[in-house]
Amino acid sequence: MEKKYTPSLWICILMDLIGCASYTVPVLGEVSDLIWAPISAFIFYRMFGGSIGTFGSAFNFIEELFPGTDFIPTFTIAWVVKRIWASRRAVSME
Repeated sequence: MEKKYTPSLWICILMDLIGCASYTVPVLGEVSDLIWAPISAFIFYRMFGGSIGTFGSAFNFIEELFPGTDFIPTFTIAWVVKRIWASRRAVSME
């Protein structure tokens, strides 16, 4: 049986903190989100892949672009979802 890769929780938290960093500079922060949104979406897809990566990267891209939504911990939520799905699959395979 193939073991699927799950990114580290600490890396996910770090990515969410980087996304929130734009709040530190009020006006410049929202402009930096225009640059960060596609980078973050690409990293998200590469980290999670599959259906979680596809849906999550699109959601992450939109979340980073819209003002005031940077507080959503998209990477950490995806980590939790992936862990729950993995544990459910392991239980169903027993």
